Amino acid sequence: MSRGLLIAVVCIGAANAVADDVAEPAVNLRHVSIPKQASGSDGLAEIQVVSTLDQSQQPSLFWAPATATTDSTPLLVLLHTWSGDYRQDKAAWHEQARARGWIYLQPDFRGPNNRPEACGSKPARQDVLDAVEHVKKNYRVDESRIYLAGSSGGGHMAMLMAGYHPREFSAVSAWVGISDLAEWYRFHVKDGQPQGYAKMVAASCGGAPGDSEQIDAEYRARSPIFHLHRVGSLPLDLCAGVQDGHTGSVPIHHTLRAFNTVAATGGYQQVSDAEIDELWTNHQLSNPRPDDVAEDSEYGRAIMLRRTAGPSRVTIFDGGHEGLPEAACHWLTRQTRRFGASNAKPAAAPGNSTGCPTVRTPTHSRLVTTP
Repeated sequence: MSRGLLIAVVCIGAANAVADDVAEPAVNLRHVSIPKQASGSDGLAEIQVVSTLDQSQQPSLFWAPATATTDSTPLLVLLHTWSGDYRQDKAAWHEQARARGWIYLQPDFRGPNNRPEACGSKPARQDVLDAVEHVKKNYRVDESRIYLAGSSGGGHMAMLMAGYHPREFSAVSAWVGISDLAEWYRFHVKDGQPQGYAKMVAASCGGAPGDSEQIDAEYRARSPIFHLHRVGSLPLDLCAGVQDGHTGSVPIHHTLRAFNTVAATGGYQQVSDAEIDELWTNHQLSNPRPDDVAEDSEYGRAIMLRRTAGPSRVTIFDGGHEGLPEAACHWLTRQTRRFGASNAKPAAAPGNSTGCPTVRTPTHSRLVTTP
């Protein structure tokens, strides 16, 4: 048995769930050490990539198998969480990539989401593209297998990149991600006072939702739900634990409404408001479809809802605010799509007459409908 496969057997399993940002934003984050090891070793190395927008040096963590300079090799781009940066410890994801012989890239995209330069800004999005391009120039990347993944804030950015740049990736796996920043801001306002995450969103977008048209435009530009109608043929894997929003920070509505945007654009059946409300209130469906409760050995968890829309799917599983790296990489492994092969065309977002999706997510005490 090869060393990579041995590591996979020992280190990868149902316990490989990774909880993300379940508490209020913390100042002290767990970071990985950044060794000066060469590609092909067990450790991650830091690379610096010059931004094509502002010529600043932008860091990433990186690993590649020794054969990646000669053999066509898949690339996994893993995005850090809301309060993290490129040094965040994502060992479970790295182990998945290394066990499969994939190149692994963990970009910074302007660090924690607490300032305008971060939080899905144009420079942050370009940083991800620049980092991918840097790897492609230096290694033999299999352009039919360029994968993007992330959970929590990384799920937010993964969905945003899918909406803005659907032609750049072969598949995207987003876990417990935020799809509507204005709704998430409102969820984290308690007794009229913005809490930790709401303050970070406001710092990124320039203020609270409704403060000005310019600020509202920032919220829309940085919210995936206003851009996912452009994904075209890009396969999306949208996942959330059914308890999230109760024991975690991102209600399941964000994942389900993101899926509904993709489904509506492609003419597929959406998850109904009644089903969303039932999952939120009762944590299960009273009348599930067969696929909703079918066993999935790759998850190692009970499935509460699963629906598909063309090449994309949504899964609500028995869990909380967490990503499942093994399940994500199993799904990604099955996706092959040539770089630039998207048939996405500009389209109006499903929703009201302004082209803005209609989204309902809970506040701490009630449901709110965005007009």
